[in-house]
Amino acid sequence: MTIEVRDVTKRFGEFVALDDVSVAVDDGSLTALLGPSGSGKSTLLRVIAGLEAPDAGTVLIAGEDATGVPARRRGLGFVFQHYAAFRHMTVRDNVGFALSIRRRPKAEIRARVNELLTLVGLAGLHERYPDQLSGGQRQRMALARALAVEPRVLLLDEPFGALDTGVRAELRAWLRRLHDDTGVTTVLVTHDQEEALEVADRIVVMRDGRIEQAGTPRELYDRPANDFVMGFLGSVSRIGDSLVRPFEIELRTEPVDGAPEGMVRRTVHLGFVVRVELVLDDGTPLTVELSRPRAEELELAAGDIVWVVSDVARRPGRPPATAPAPAAGR
Repeated sequence: MTIEVRDVTKRFGEFVALDDVSVAVDDGSLTALLGPSGSGKSTLLRVIAGLEAPDAGTVLIAGEDATGVPARRRGLGFVFQHYAAFRHMTVRDNVGFALSIRRRPKAEIRARVNELLTLVGLAGLHERYPDQLSGGQRQRMALARALAVEPRVLLLDEPFGALDTGVRAELRAWLRRLHDDTGVTTVLVTHDQEEALEVADRIVVMRDGRIEQAGTPRELYDRPANDFVMGFLGSVSRIGDSLVRPFEIELRTEPVDGAPEGMVRRTVHLGFVVRVELVLDDGTPLTVELSRPRAEELELAAGDIVWVVSDVARRPGRPPATAPAPAAGR
């Protein structure tokens, strides 16, 4: 099921939440809306869902104008960060609730609930109550509930934001597998770049109610349209006027023509990666990431002088060799 947002603007008083935004979501894809707080990503999701009416512009679902269609008639499943489970109902009844109010036959509801709970890894937990589940299990229940009515599109608004880091990592991988199994067109709102890079087919980076860049995770990471996109999709270090990734920098213990000089302030061992914190001779702080074997070879310690080598002319902080397509909504 395709989604197309055309020239949408949404204001809340004097605040412009969406400023002439256009974006397309392909059928069967998992698209992430990524950006900081206040970027407009959740507002855009709510406009797609029909929970907010745009001041201008059009929303098309499956090629049909849905701008004025109420949320309940759009055939969409919605999962919020806070799953809002019915605490007095069992898992079975929570998942089957939407089907029961549609007066579907009890045997059909039972079969659909059993199928979904198996799909989301909650088989055997039918009779538990939400308070008897872990946070990750409650979020899986919320997703099963959203899928119960076989939505044309699944909309997820920071679904894992309230969970701890380990559970979020587990559920990201699970969400991707679930999407591959169901094939439901999915739009995910997140401020977590790792989450977007890991699960999405396509990422839409937003800032201040506008779209900065849209493309595949690899396109955005390797060829960001600007410094904001580059910095939002991973760690960056600045050398002169250019941004580079910390792992793209090499350190030498002997002088190199044209290479800036720096002093090691601290080394941090992060498993296979060793982070080296430097201060350049002009006072600029710089972070470099080395492989563990390379760090052991250099044997760096606080106070050591090194030379920083990076071919910044080819790095994404400079204009890419092939300019990206103009960002939608600009």
